[in-house]
Amino acid sequence: MHEPEPSDTGRSWRQGLAIERERLGRDSGELRRLLNSLESKQDEYTRSMILHSVTRCVYLLEAEASACNADDIVLVASMLDDKENSVKIQALNTLKAFSGIRKFRLQIQEHSIKVLELMSTVWDSELHIASLRLLNNIPLPDFAHPQLRRVMPALMEILQSDYILAQVPQHHGPRSVYLTALDQHLEGGEKIYLLGSGSDSSAFSCFTISFIQVQVIRLLSSLAQKNDLLYDILNCQVHSNFLNLFQATQPGSLLFEVLVFAERLSEGRNTPHYHAVKWHYNEQSLHEALFGDESRLADRLLALVIHPEEEVQIQACKVIVSLQCPRDMGLRPSLCQASHSYFNNRE
Repeated sequence: MHEPEPSDTGRSWRQGLAIERERLGRDSGELRRLLNSLESKQDEYTRSMILHSVTRCVYLLEAEASACNADDIVLVASMLDDKENSVKIQALNTLKAFSGIRKFRLQIQEHSIKVLELMSTVWDSELHIASLRLLNNIPLPDFAHPQLRRVMPALMEILQSDYILAQVPQHHGPRSVYLTALDQHLEGGEKIYLLGSGSDSSAFSCFTISFIQVQVIRLLSSLAQKNDLLYDILNCQVHSNFLNLFQATQPGSLLFEVLVFAERLSEGRNTPHYHAVKWHYNEQSLHEALFGDESRLADRLLALVIHPEEEVQIQACKVIVSLQCPRDMGLRPSLCQASHSYFNNRE
């Protein structure tokens, strides 16, 4: 018989005490107690809340988190096989927290194939967020490349999908409670915003869609630098309106990441290694959307060199340079500088 989990208030008080003990150089034992209490026989809510508390402790109790061992990672990773999505999501968040500790990174990498499988087979925006944040925080091993090829179409679909705008939970369970605080620890101060439905704060109508898109683009940008994955990315089928991602009305953070992605693709396809093979692309491929004869990418780029955010301006110039100057010819920074002075004069 297990003791019932304390209320959120009691849990927060105890974790606050644990932080104070760590500050004084004493091990509070809170993280170890939580891990020891985690087992599959508990109900969904209890498992999820324990994992949520473990995640907080990993971020807040550095010494105790570093004292954890490989068995603890195995235990948390086993929750990825849980039948409930809410438990899977919390397990992904916990692994993301542990991935910030160097000694656990290689072990967490071993579960990357499982994470990719979940992301491509479970159409759930919360799970997509948790999966992408974890994958973007660890170097993906070469043995995961075959699985990456298989999930590439799913990644492109997530990037272009507006399913998030209409996703509403069927029941008002604890999942959305976790999401409202999902990350006070997001990199760069990023936030996930939820829009409540009526007076019920546990219901929501959508996420900030650009956050998921940014996470997908970051992952694809990283994969675009892998020679054996570049063709698979370029030949991936995209929607006819793919270039809408380059519209000036998109959030600046998304535009910047999309432009970095375009630059890496442009540079990759111009390398001698890639040019040595005669590649064939589908008519609706990413390659044709960006670099094909009928592509309108140039028009979008010219519009972005007068974007109000400077980092978007600069990155748009970099893409223009990469398109005009193959790597073996060398870059001509003067082109970008000239464009920059041109749009400064137009303001």
